[in-house]
Amino acid sequence: MAQIVLENEPEAETRAAILEGLIAHNAAGTGGEYALPRPISLSVRDETTGKALGGLTARISYSRMFIELLYIPPEQRGTGIGRQLMEKAEDVAREAGCIGIWIDTFSFQAPEFYRKLGYVEFGVLNDYPPGHSRHFLHKTLS
Repeated sequence: MAQIVLENEPEAETRAAILEGLIAHNAAGTGGEYALPRPISLSVRDETTGKALGGLTARISYSRMFIELLYIPPEQRGTGIGRQLMEKAEDVAREAGCIGIWIDTFSFQAPEFYRKLGYVEFGVLNDYPPGHSRHFLHKTLS
């Protein structure tokens, strides 16, 4: 019989068991070999110091890019750097053979920004966090 144990900090053995099990299950489910998602990042850096100010991190798998984290510092917003960052992410995705990109964002963050770039909402989780919503958007790449 199995038991459930809370680990406030996941143990390496636990993570490995979950990952190995998922890889085997996904390979069987897709009828092929499962490749681990390929991580990428694009940084926004200060031109003078070279210091990272923000940027994005993403994973590429199953012919899609998922943008995990994206941050543009307030003083850079409205300068076009966010659009440039997203265009570069799309270029990277196309070069990797992706047919689309997806992202999630909160209502108090940037859903309208992504819509202006051609992203279409495919889901919303209302009242998360309370009083707000979480939006899931996708863009098909040409």
